[in-house]
Amino acid sequence: MGEEYEDSEFENSGEKQMYDAICSECGKECQVPFKPEKDKPVYCKECYAAKRPKRKFGFQRRTFGNGQREMHNAKCSACGIDCQVPFKPREGGSVLCKECYIKNKKE
Repeated sequence: MGEEYEDSEFENSGEKQMYDAICSECGKECQVPFKPEKDKPVYCKECYAAKRPKRKFGFQRRTFGNGQREMHNAKCSACGIDCQVPFKPREGGSVLCKECYIKNKKE
């Protein structure tokens, strides 16, 4: 019914073919899961990890250069004082200041 494949990667035990290479950054011998091309750099595992951009997973907090969270002005729905919260309040939504939030959380 289906096509038969000889010497196919589909028959492979799940392991990728590895190729010998020299790291373009540190000069160390390494193995990579692709056939290296002469005109493109190849990096060992350590150099690749150091060069690749950091991954961002899930919720990312907006921070300033110093790592502090961006704060937004709001009015507490419970006590009416002006406060700052670490999220952008929605129009018509309720917001609690830190003290009212803690008091409400305990109840």
